[in-house]
Amino acid sequence: MSAAPVVVLVGPMGVGKSTVGQLLAERLGVGYRDTDDDIVAAQGRTIAEIFVDEGEPAFRAIEKQAVHRALAEHDGVLALGGGAILDADTRALLAGQRVLYLSMDVEEAVRRTGLNAARPLLAVNPRKQWRELMEARRHLYEEVATAVVATDGRTPEEVVQAALDALELKDA
Repeated sequence: MSAAPVVVLVGPMGVGKSTVGQLLAERLGVGYRDTDDDIVAAQGRTIAEIFVDEGEPAFRAIEKQAVHRALAEHDGVLALGGGAILDADTRALLAGQRVLYLSMDVEEAVRRTGLNAARPLLAVNPRKQWRELMEARRHLYEEVATAVVATDGRTPEEVVQAALDALELKDA
């Protein structure tokens, strides 16, 4: 029998998947795993470096393997990279899972990501690129989501409580 995550977090970069995921795992008394961290550990370099050195298609192939492995192995809270849902096979694997889409508007994204260079997909015109990314991805996040929680103007603790309520999960 394979493991299945208690909850899988999806959403755009900077929405707080790591922060909320760690707090949620703590509240549920389970482990936390982030596929971006898995990729960095396995590759020995940052995601930005993989993008620069090999390009987005190569990164997406690495990401797909990391996500599929984590979905099969991890039974706690699992956070996926912002673009993981672009892959149709990954979306198919998420069907039947408890998936939480953390959402936010562009102004909140700008505040949180600080429009920094460590975000390779936002390097040129961050506000415009973030909007375009969300236009391309929002329907995919919604497609895989069992529940959606807006993070705008909320503390991580408030988001965690809203997530527990939306997913009908109880604290450990």
